[in-house]
Amino acid sequence: MNTLIEPLLSPPGSRLRRFIFPATLLTIALTAAGFYAGHSAESKAATPENGTGKPKRGGDGGVPAVAVETVTQADFPVYLNGLGTVTALRTVTVKPRVDGELVRVVFSEGQMVKQGDLLAEIDPRPFQVQLQQAEGQLLRDEALLKNAELDHTRYQTLLAQDSIATQQVMAQETQVKQYRGSVEMDKAQVNNAKLQLSYARLTAPIAGRVGLRQIDQGNLVRAGDVNGLVVITQLQPINVVFTLPEDKVQSLIQRRSSNQPIPVEAYDRAGKARLAVGKLLAIDNQIDPGTGTLKLKAQFDNSEGTLFANQFVNVKMLLDTLHEVAQVSSAAVQYDSQGAFVYVVGPDAGVQQRRVSLGPSEADKVVVLGNLKADEAVVVQGFDRLRDGGKADIAERDGQAVAANQASPLKPQAQPGKREQRI
Repeated sequence: MNTLIEPLLSPPGSRLRRFIFPATLLTIALTAAGFYAGHSAESKAATPENGTGKPKRGGDGGVPAVAVETVTQADFPVYLNGLGTVTALRTVTVKPRVDGELVRVVFSEGQMVKQGDLLAEIDPRPFQVQLQQAEGQLLRDEALLKNAELDHTRYQTLLAQDSIATQQVMAQETQVKQYRGSVEMDKAQVNNAKLQLSYARLTAPIAGRVGLRQIDQGNLVRAGDVNGLVVITQLQPINVVFTLPEDKVQSLIQRRSSNQPIPVEAYDRAGKARLAVGKLLAIDNQIDPGTGTLKLKAQFDNSEGTLFANQFVNVKMLLDTLHEVAQVSSAAVQYDSQGAFVYVVGPDAGVQQRRVSLGPSEADKVVVLGNLKADEAVVVQGFDRLRDGGKADIAERDGQAVAANQASPLKPQAQPGKREQRI
């Protein structure tokens, strides 16, 4: 019989069994696959990535997890910041004024000296000899002057007796004046020799710190030497020259009009370590057109010696202090086309978007002038899925982690003993 028509001639019951059996197997296979998929999804939902056994916070489709910060209210100092360079009040290069051999150096490199302290000495013997010669010349001319004055007195007596010619008396008077001139010149020579002798002692012209020695003992020095012996820099007090943008000048002038000292602080290059505290000394009389900045000068006592000449510093000048104002981190402030705003999380975990007016800022803090109160919680991290009127899961508060079951009242706690039924 033909194989194509044989199934058609088979009994009806046999054909029905051939179709029912494969369909039953297919139904069983699909049911098993659905059960396995549901069981796998349920297992993944119950097992978080961190292995703690708690649901994953802020997952896709859930309430976003955020970090919040508590708004503080306190005094806020307003500073003007600038970049400056330390400049010595005075810097002097000690140079010899006379030629000779450097026979003694009495200072140590880097030491602090006072004005008039002996630093070094040049061989004084040549200058002592010159002084002796000048003093000897002075004694000789003084003796000649004295003798001429005695003769002049005697001649005047003889002239009164009409025993001598008037011309001879006048000649003697002229000679006396000549000797007097010689004596005055000799005195000047003596003073000059004493001055040269004093130059053999090199003393500190100012108080300050000496630098590195430029020449060693035993060398011949000259008055025309360029490098000199050593450089002395006055460090106490010391100045800092810094600049401010021209748009800050008016507020500075208003502050200076109060005639009260303006405190100035000097910080290191990183702006973290405070080096010294001083006050504003002077303001320049013109703005640099190339940079649009104004130069200012502050003075520091520098009693601890933390500032050095030509040192780069960051300058903070206290301009004003705002009392009892709300403050938040700069990270909490967001911006859009309408301006600045913050997200506030309430006690019920509700999110509210608030427009704020910002005041001055310092470091990572900014003043909020209105529409924000102390002890409110503002979001500093996790803005991606936040929306006004929505909910938020607080995962971190003021830098401290918050437990999942305490972070937000949004997620209901599972009741023990109950298991979810699946249909």
